[in-house]
Amino acid sequence: MSIMHFSFCSAFFLGLTGLAFHRTHLLSALLCLEGMMLSLYVGLSMWPLHLSLFSFSLVPMLMLTFSACEAGTGLALMIATTRTHGTDNLHNLNLLQC
Repeated sequence: MSIMHFSFCSAFFLGLTGLAFHRTHLLSALLCLEGMMLSLYVGLSMWPLHLSLFSFSLVPMLMLTFSACEAGTGLALMIATTRTHGTDNLHNLNLLQC
């Protein structure tokens, strides 16, 4: 396993464990999701270079575009939740009442 592959996998699983175990605030969950998306972007950027294929060079830019849209939507939902409930604490949210 190369050092790039190890760093990509460890960054992804670090974001995944942060999302699974540290879910007190919506902002921390969004930051963990953004870290996972950025590690996927790095992995998709290094994959065509590792295989010497230049036909997949558009895929990382598409992934980065979707990641930016996801971040914007998540921040808009966090602002709406903070305005309606007064906090971004996930324990105060009930999905059946929202």
